[in-house]
Amino acid sequence: MAKKVAFIGLGNMGGGMAANLVKAGFEVHAFDLSPAAQAHAKEEGCGIAETAAAAVEGVDFVVSMLPNGTIVESVYIDNDALLDVIPNTALVLDCSTVAPANSQRVGKEAAARGIRFVDAPVSGGVAAAAAGTLAFMVGGEEANFEAAREVLQPMGANIFRAGDVGAGQVAKICNNMLLAIHMAGTAEALQLGIDNGLDPKVLSDIMLKSSGCNWSLEKYNPVPGVMEGVPASNNYQGGFMVDLMLKDLGLAMEASLHSKSSIPMGSAARNLFSLHKNAEGEDKGAKDFSSIQQLYAKPQA
Repeated sequence: MAKKVAFIGLGNMGGGMAANLVKAGFEVHAFDLSPAAQAHAKEEGCGIAETAAAAVEGVDFVVSMLPNGTIVESVYIDNDALLDVIPNTALVLDCSTVAPANSQRVGKEAAARGIRFVDAPVSGGVAAAAAGTLAFMVGGEEANFEAAREVLQPMGANIFRAGDVGAGQVAKICNNMLLAIHMAGTAEALQLGIDNGLDPKVLSDIMLKSSGCNWSLEKYNPVPGVMEGVPASNNYQGGFMVDLMLKDLGLAMEASLHSKSSIPMGSAARNLFSLHKNAEGEDKGAKDFSSIQQLYAKPQA
């Protein structure tokens, strides 16, 4: 008999993740407030629950992919109070990107009810979610991490245990802060070359074989027309939104204040993305974060 998974949150990331669980043979009970997201999940083979509480009835696993920590705490503890209805034999995996304190609160409340919990934020974006090649950064007890592999493997190519509950969120915050820094730097360097007469494709090829090589340059070039299949070549549509990057950089700032860490480059990246978001009076928050290139580009004559 197929194991049952409740999947809460069927947005750009969650929809693809839930579909991969169906393909792996799980019986997926899905819930989202969006009728369009529900319809898409149904097309992918998910059963649609009328409420989050109905979705978790009798399941073996609960997976959530939600927008922020306030909503995560509301769903599990405060308003929907799913922890009061989830079977105590189930394992809960929250894949949302939230503050470590959010995960720790949910983990503590889950433990008080005898429910196993891990935080498991992801890296890789919408394409990786659809392809089942995400990286998962997991925080939780070793035994719970090992049990989580069963449901994580159909959705991800790389699964890491970062430490105890909340550690997955710390790892994700650090990763995305670095991603913002090297994307902003890559865009800046490429625009400097363009402004001085270089072909961005030629410059990219040179830097890819030189010491400036990085993930943004290799996998996600921010200059339109240089690389196929990336948001930059689709008017910066799809991918990882500027608003989400700003959210993650805000989480990095919160974490640095808690640990009294110095993050001058993370702070600079946050300022750059904030400046880009509202440059020229246009809210670019829904564009892919590689659109930071537009902050540096000069207007066409």
